Amino acid sequence: MIGAVASRDQSSDQKLETLIKAQAYGLGFDLVGITTLGPAETAAAFDEWIAHGYAGEMSYLPRNAEKRRDSRLPFDGASTAIVVAMNYGGTEPPGPVARYARGDDYHDVMLDRLMQLHRWIDERVGRHVIGKSYVDTGPVLERDLARRAGLGWFGKNTMLINPRVGSFFFLGSLLVDLELDADAPFASDHCGTCTRCLDACPTSALREARVLDATRCIAYLTIELKGEIPSELRPQIGDLIYGCDICQEVCPWNEKFALPLREDAFRPRPEIVGKDARTLARELLQMTQEEFSGAFKGSPMKRAKLRGLKRNAAIVLGNIGAAEDVETLTRALDDEEPVVREHAAWALSTKRHPD
Repeated sequence: MIGAVASRDQSSDQKLETLIKAQAYGLGFDLVGITTLGPAETAAAFDEWIAHGYAGEMSYLPRNAEKRRDSRLPFDGASTAIVVAMNYGGTEPPGPVARYARGDDYHDVMLDRLMQLHRWIDERVGRHVIGKSYVDTGPVLERDLARRAGLGWFGKNTMLINPRVGSFFFLGSLLVDLELDADAPFASDHCGTCTRCLDACPTSALREARVLDATRCIAYLTIELKGEIPSELRPQIGDLIYGCDICQEVCPWNEKFALPLREDAFRPRPEIVGKDARTLARELLQMTQEEFSGAFKGSPMKRAKLRGLKRNAAIVLGNIGAAEDVETLTRALDDEEPVVREHAAWALSTKRHPD
């Protein structure tokens, strides 16, 4: 039986589960846990969230709903999830780009490490282990799996929080056809009476504890939304060009336990590092598609496309720009993208034109 092979490594006194975790840590993951696949405990809450319209234009989320409700279904034959987390530097200074997006695309980095872990398991077990890696890319409720694997609890800001490292980390999972001993789920809630994240959200996107209306979230507005950002929400975006970390920054668990950036792939690229919001906004508004493709190759920021980043940059200059930014915004009125032109016009309407 597969389970008999998997439960203990035949050439070592250590359990295979222990060896897998050690290998995962050696590959650069900061947290690792194991859980048995099965019905997702948060499936009903996820369905209700979708029904409320809180997913906005993220039409991919309702797809494959049945698979999301049961983690045995996304990959046939898998029975166990090895769930990992990788820190992306919660102690890094705030800036116009969310911390997670300043370096290389986490999907690529995490998937590569998970595939390395998969190959190591194959060699250790002595056969090809059927499995598949997921990093925010399939019909898997990853926070649900992570909590069941003992990695943390659901914070009031909807993030998974770990008492040793906070919440500035990516999640990934390797689903395998091995019967491994599961870790104990994380059962306790350590948010207590704290409401810092709810109070700090500039757009009141956190409707209540653990309920996020993505259509009001700055991360959604600046990344996932492809069209015009509602005018009433533009001032609240402030100086944020891509994403938002505010609900994590104010969390006491991050203030105390967030880790420094250790993964070189996530270090800010030259086009971002050290630049304030006004500087970066001006540069983006003047950037050509060719320049953008070269500068942001392999960056998660490509998800918003150049037109989305220019749209966001115009809002930022409308919020915090100075008189000398009027020329940049005026040139943006001739941009080939209507959404850029509209947001540049809005930004100019907030300025007093020089005499």
